[in-house]
This record gives sequence, structure tokens and C-alpha cells, in this order.
Amino acid sequence: MLSIKEVSKQYNTHLVLDRINIDVSYGSILGLLGPNGAGKTSLIRIITQIIVQDSGEVWFHGERLSDKHVSMVGYLPEERGLYKKMAVGEQLIYLSRLKGLSKSDAKTKVGEWMDKFGIQDWWHRPVEELSKGMQQKVQFIAAVIHEPKLIILDEPFSGFDPLNANLLKDEILNLRQSGSTIIFSTHRMESVEELCDDVAMIDRAKIVLQGKKSAIRAEYNTHTYMIESDMAVVEVSDGFEIISSFRTSSERSVTEIKCLTKSANELIIELSGKVSIYSFAEKIPNLNKIFIDLVNRSTELPMLASIAAGQNSQK
Repeated sequence: MLSIKEVSKQYNTHLVLDRINIDVSYGSILGLLGPNGAGKTSLIRIITQIIVQDSGEVWFHGERLSDKHVSMVGYLPEERGLYKKMAVGEQLIYLSRLKGLSKSDAKTKVGEWMDKFGIQDWWHRPVEELSKGMQQKVQFIAAVIHEPKLIILDEPFSGFDPLNANLLKDEILNLRQSGSTIIFSTHRMESVEELCDDVAMIDRAKIVLQGKKSAIRAEYNTHTYMIESDMAVVEVSDGFEIISSFRTSSERSVTEIKCLTKSANELIIELSGKVSIYSFAEKIPNLNKIFIDLVNRSTELPMLASIAAGQNSQK
């Protein structure tokens, strides 16, 4: 659906995107991750044609990105972009018309979406009277009402309570099921874990992580297991390492053990002769831990390079 090839962008002397390459598959949800200032917003603005890259290419639906693709993209920005004094229904019809819908189709679709989100009573009320979460619902409707091929959601759950967040998650999955391709930019890793098929992480203007969510977890797997047993495991043979151990409130012990050179099956066999095992679970790394480790590592590298340069200059 979308192919970003060697895209770079610089503001004065500040490089915000450095030869970015990302492919977004049809009908998938891509999680676009990165710390503040990493370059995510600049990349989104290039895809939505708000700004132009300095170099590289963006291909959309097999064609070089151009003005004709604007109406095929739906964009929910992190910052609200609604007219505060304008009534909700009137505003959504107006924004729908800008996306190419006829007046009658726009009115019908706006009514359907407002019913779906339970805000039909707000049709004649100005946006400024809505809560932050209600405004986000209106903004979301404006982004998807024209059934775009590509939907870009930047922090879509901002301002939502858990109930409304679940409502929005269901709608995002319904849109994917209907054939839309979605780019999902957020700092909420639990949402990425739940919704996304693929992940791309930008840090310091570069791609530092990219691929299928399952493949990324497998790549960063530490082969560590949590064993709940009747007593603590205090000793293991070569090939295993005890990481930690603690007692639970139910007077059971939980031991964290890492497989260094031996398998999980071999660990079970060894432990079964020492303790009674109640549960045995692999400690699978989550995206939040991977994200933090990568950001910390990329922060340390320039510091190490600076230290090394200082040491060389003293020699």
C-alpha cells in the first residue's frame, strides 16, 4: 500500500529523517514508534503531503505519491483541528464534502457514525462544549468518514477513558477488516501489542527497529522462564542461570531462570526432580521493554563515542 524509500528531511542544520525505508502492507496495522523528537511527525506530514521530503520517494498504491492521493488518506492528528464555534453535525458534513462526498451521502454517513459513537445528541452543539474525549470522537469520524484506503492515527486514544478506548479499538479493527490500511503512531505500547501487525521504530532520525511484531519478540527473546513451585530453586546445573527468586503470598516460590545453552525441556526435566512445579511460563519480552532498551542504547552510543573521542585527543 505504501512504500517509503530513502526518505530524508532536514530543517536548517537539524536532520529529522535520515534515509528512512518502510513498507506498509495492504490491510495491515503498522505501529509507528519512537521517542519525542525522533521524526515520526515529520514522516507523517510527508505521507499526508503537508511537507515535502528533501530526498527519497514515497509510493502509494503502486504510484508515486501525488495530489490525487490526498482524498485517499485519512489523518487523525494528535492536535485537535476542529472549528470550536461550529456545530458538530454541520462541521462533519463540511469536512466530508471536502473529502468528496455528496451532501446527502455526507449527512447519512455523519448520522451513522454519530449514532455508533453515541453522540447523536450533540449534532447542533458547538465543538467547544464537548469534552476532550468527545472532541476526539468527532476528529476520528472526520478522518475515516470518506472510507480512505490509508488511515493515519496519531495518538488516537488521547483523552479517552478505558470504555471509550475499547470502543475506538473495535472501530480500528473493523476498518482494517473492511480493507483499510492503518498507520498507528503512539506511545502506548499496550495498544501496539494489542492492535498492530508490524512495527517500525524511529530514533534520532533513523529506523532502529522494523518487522513483524512476532518476529521482533522472537529476536529479542532472552529464553527466560518463570517457574512457580513449592520451594525455591537454589541450584541449577551448567547451561542455566538463576536470575531471581521470591516467595508469593500463597507461600509458593517463583524462580526466574535463563536457559544459556540448554533447552526449556531440559530445564523442566532437571527441576522435576527437585521441586513440585505448579506453573512454567516463558518470559516473553514486550514491546515496551524493547522500546526502552533501544532508546537507552541509542542515547548511550553518542556518549560513548564522545568519551572515546576525548580519550583519543588526550593521547
